[in-house]
Amino acid sequence: MKTTFQPYYFASFYFLLLIEIAIAIFLKGGFIRHTFGDFLSVILIYCFIKSFLNIKPILVATLVLVIAFIIEFLQLANILEFLNLRDNRLIATLLGTSFSIQDLIAYTLGTIFILITDIIINKKSSKNESN
Repeated sequence: MKTTFQPYYFASFYFLLLIEIAIAIFLKGGFIRHTFGDFLSVILIYCFIKSFLNIKPILVATLVLVIAFIIEFLQLANILEFLNLRDNRLIATLLGTSFSIQDLIAYTLGTIFILITDIIINKKSSKNESN
């Protein structure tokens, strides 16, 4: 694992963060808020990690998916109630408030999407560098 700043990933992270904030502020329900936002959230975390660490894509994707699943299963265990944080809007928005299998599917699809995308981009850039 090598620490190196990668501006492409950081720009992607920043762009996705702005989209996620807009979704949280302007949309109160529906597919975009509840499913697409979860799909984007794993991509956001992936890009953040890749912004600073040069790790194999499969390792980052696995780590991100495990983190997303842990957070989702903590919702099933009512972690916000346990920690008395249900009324904290920021924490409730970041961690979510209710368990959903649909969220697990969105996380999985987002992780698969970013993994495949990253592998394709890396292969193309490697091919271009060798030419």
